[in-house]
Amino acid sequence: MTTTAPVKMVLDCDTGVDDTLAILYAALHPAVELLGVGSVWGNVDLDTATRNCLHTVHLAGRPDVPVARGADRPLLQTEPVFAYHVHGDDGQGNAGTGRVLGEPVAESAAEQMIRIAREHPGEVEVVAVGPLTNVAIALAACPELPTLVRGITIMGGAALAPGNVTEVAEANIWCDPDAAAAVFNAGWTVTMVGLDVTMLTTLDDGHRERLAAGGTLGQYVAGILDHYIGYFAAASFGERRSCMHDALAVAVAAGTLVPDLAPLVRAYVSTEGRTRGQTVCDLRGMYMGFPEQEGARCRPVLRTDPAFADQVVDLLVAAGDAAVPVTPVAGTEEESA
Repeated sequence: MTTTAPVKMVLDCDTGVDDTLAILYAALHPAVELLGVGSVWGNVDLDTATRNCLHTVHLAGRPDVPVARGADRPLLQTEPVFAYHVHGDDGQGNAGTGRVLGEPVAESAAEQMIRIAREHPGEVEVVAVGPLTNVAIALAACPELPTLVRGITIMGGAALAPGNVTEVAEANIWCDPDAAAAVFNAGWTVTMVGLDVTMLTTLDDGHRERLAAGGTLGQYVAGILDHYIGYFAAASFGERRSCMHDALAVAVAAGTLVPDLAPLVRAYVSTEGRTRGQTVCDLRGMYMGFPEQEGARCRPVLRTDPAFADQVVDLLVAAGDAAVPVTPVAGTEEESA
């Protein structure tokens, strides 16, 4: 009997609510060997994202996973735009513990990504679930990065689905389309887990009830999901359910969620005008079963199992109690690990 070795992974996150689920999935699932986490601006400011990355690896009992600070703004735009209205002021649905746990490592997120890739040539999957600023910085510093890694999987973009910031642009790409363009133009195949599937894979209050009935880890996740589900109920679905988004990218990269349809096509990111931030995928071959395209280097995931959310909930419930207290710190006091 043969067993498949865990996928070595570097995870790049702008840690809000869905990123927290992605980190927990990567840290807890036996199919993933999580070698590092990088923080980036996006859902929240960089300091908050970094704190949430550290908090989450400690929740999972994985303080051994290094967390590196990344970019605090887009490559070319001067002012970042955040999504506190979606993820809460603390990036944890206004239900975080307020604890500061651990410290980021001295190297930057881009430096960490490059170092880990060089230490494990051909083995590491880069999974980026926020704006692609850190990845673009790593590419600029190490142009051979695409030849050093196993691959790159992103949560971002939309091939057939509408955007969620503009009519055509998804948030992670729209936040830094210049960085995204650099990533899409590099010499690797980008697996794009975008709104085509993440808007169809949702969590609802039934999932929250299952989480709340489990150990303290599930209870914490149930708490941070309340605000997040409320936002999507008002903005997208008209009922209390939310997208899972980032955990799908981790699972696709790990092979624990196998896409039903993910053709290899040409794609680019628009950086100009009203379509700025759009991921343009050449899907004209869909009526012929997607014949081979010359120069194709993007694999947009167009169809997956929408019941995947149940697998994530099962994993978190099975994990039992969090490795650190999940009760909020009283007042403004903060604990340090």
